[in-house]
Amino acid sequence: MNIRQARVEDLPGMQACNLHNLPENYTMKYYLYHALTWPSLSYVAEENGRIVGYILAKMEEPEEHDNPEKTEQVPHGHVTSISVLRSYRRLGLAKKLMLQSQEAMSTIYRAAYVSLHVRKSNRAALSLYRDTLGFTVKSIEEKYYADGEDAYAMQLTFNQP
Repeated sequence: MNIRQARVEDLPGMQACNLHNLPENYTMKYYLYHALTWPSLSYVAEENGRIVGYILAKMEEPEEHDNPEKTEQVPHGHVTSISVLRSYRRLGLAKKLMLQSQEAMSTIYRAAYVSLHVRKSNRAALSLYRDTLGFTVKSIEEKYYADGEDAYAMQLTFNQP
């Protein structure tokens, strides 16, 4: 099993992994946008040349507020999507993918934290994020997903040197 930075030629395999596992799907253009804009933040898990897991991540733009003094200028990362094929789960791949991307966010972009959304019903992912990686729930976003399910908005603050 190999974990490495995603390349443009990996994008169809990443999309196939996403389509196989998740109800939230993205266009190839969206994968390409991530790969070209933040090439150091997305990773794949591969076995014998087959993509069996991936993380798609980005840096967030500063948040705009009505009051310019409140505009958030802190750089931070966001996990857009992460998925591991069912037969490759419970091997620690999701954790390794998350840690690789988080390290790049922190060291390359000087991100102060990383955020993500997770379905309230996804107990396995919630356990990984909260119990294993140390994320905290910041809020609940009602009807976040297309099917109407709520999401936990989660965040992990990085220790800056």
